[in-house]
Amino acid sequence: MDMKLVFQDAAGFQTPLLAVFAVDVAIGKDADPLIALLTTSDAITNAAATLIASSEFKGSLGEQVVLRGPGGLKAERLLIIGLGKTKNLAVDEVRKAAGAAVRWAKPRGVQQMAIAFPEDHALSDEHMDNLPCTLLSRALVEGAALAERDWDTYKTDRKERSIETFTVVTPSGEESTAREIQVGFEEGRIVVEAQNFARALVNEPSNVLTPTELGRRAAAMCSEKGLKCEVYSTEKLEELKMGAFLAVAKGSAEPPALVVMTYEPALEKGKQPRKDAPVIGLVGKGITFDTGGISLKSAEGMEKMKYDMAGAAAMIGAMHAIAELKPSVKVIGLVCSAENMPSGTAYKPGDVVTAMSGKTIEILNTDAEGRMVLADGLHYAKTLGCTHLIDAATLTGACVVALGMLNAGLFSNDDDTCEHFTRAMQISGEKYWRLPCTDDYRDQIKSQIADIQNTGGSRWGGATTAAMFLKEFAEDTPWIHLDIAGCAWNEEVKPWHPKGPSGVAVRTIVEWVRTYSS
Repeated sequence: MDMKLVFQDAAGFQTPLLAVFAVDVAIGKDADPLIALLTTSDAITNAAATLIASSEFKGSLGEQVVLRGPGGLKAERLLIIGLGKTKNLAVDEVRKAAGAAVRWAKPRGVQQMAIAFPEDHALSDEHMDNLPCTLLSRALVEGAALAERDWDTYKTDRKERSIETFTVVTPSGEESTAREIQVGFEEGRIVVEAQNFARALVNEPSNVLTPTELGRRAAAMCSEKGLKCEVYSTEKLEELKMGAFLAVAKGSAEPPALVVMTYEPALEKGKQPRKDAPVIGLVGKGITFDTGGISLKSAEGMEKMKYDMAGAAAMIGAMHAIAELKPSVKVIGLVCSAENMPSGTAYKPGDVVTAMSGKTIEILNTDAEGRMVLADGLHYAKTLGCTHLIDAATLTGACVVALGMLNAGLFSNDDDTCEHFTRAMQISGEKYWRLPCTDDYRDQIKSQIADIQNTGGSRWGGATTAAMFLKEFAEDTPWIHLDIAGCAWNEEVKPWHPKGPSGVAVRTIVEWVRTYSS
């Protein structure tokens, strides 16, 4: 989809479809909806006046209504998209509403469309403080491009209904405002391209996207974006004594892949890097298919386990964006990829393996394999000089039980690092909920015959005991763990997105990295 930014009056923009946002400004819980369009264009307001006055349109989030041949406009159709009530209005509502506009247009064969940049006609200063121009511009681009993708890649009768051109139309105002909108537009384009790259990886079936193929695609992306990339397999894992990672991999005929992607910020001429400069490590779980191993999963829903590499995809996507945004901080992305299969060579409950760090691990359940590969990945990141760590993984069903599919789990051993992440969330619009990861949970992963065991030994607090296991390998390095099991795949169709891979964590990880940029 070609995305454009045009500075002119939206009423005079020639397009098959022009979308404009509307909010419910009614005050009071039981008040009837009072709809206002987010535009200062009198022509657009007049064109929609009869419909708005009819009370047919309630302005709820994602609600859509279309006017054909709107008087006074050059657009062939005017699409009004609800943002909900003003008291709930945030950047993510704008992102979703932009997506809803695209999802309305696609099945109707619209190939070119425009969207009017939301203006503060009906919003107070308080609301606009939470909706800066840069973030609004980003949200429009991100919402549209996320919604435009459909995941029917392998259908032989696939109907190609794509939005070819998406234009954001904004009045030409102050130069500083125009510059902010332009910056947001470009950043949004970069980040959403990376997120869609991650989504495409997650969507691939496991017979196509093996660990080797995941490594190849990561390397190709790095080559295109100017990142250093090294892809290793069994021999390197054996050299590094990654016993936890190897234990998982040995059950499959497909060899594992350890991918190391490196971004080095450019230095000003004559300057040396600061000795105390942070080095950010991104570690992703890349299980391209998870049967559960010897602790075999039930057959129902197992086909979804192709998405068990969504954490790795998030890190690859984040590196994709970082390469273009160019933060002034070094970033190393690691992907630990394998298949978890049952076979005569698979690791077994009761086995004891030695991780790269030297810790011994008693295996209680081979379906707790993600934390095994991440254990070696986190330790390896530290040996490469990483001073701050983040991992992402579709790690536990327990986190889905706790938080459902609206919030991902957030765990950390450091409040300051977590505060950086909270700031990143305010820009990304993604939802995470911090769960406990305190030392009083450690007793649950104590083993009688090894240093630790790979599950908590019971169903209680499973997301936290998994995080506690990873904390053993992060040790004192500031670290965040994201359990994205409930959010990596959209199970329901919404007005702003189709069913399928979400690309969750890409946006927030990118912004978290940027908080460390000097």
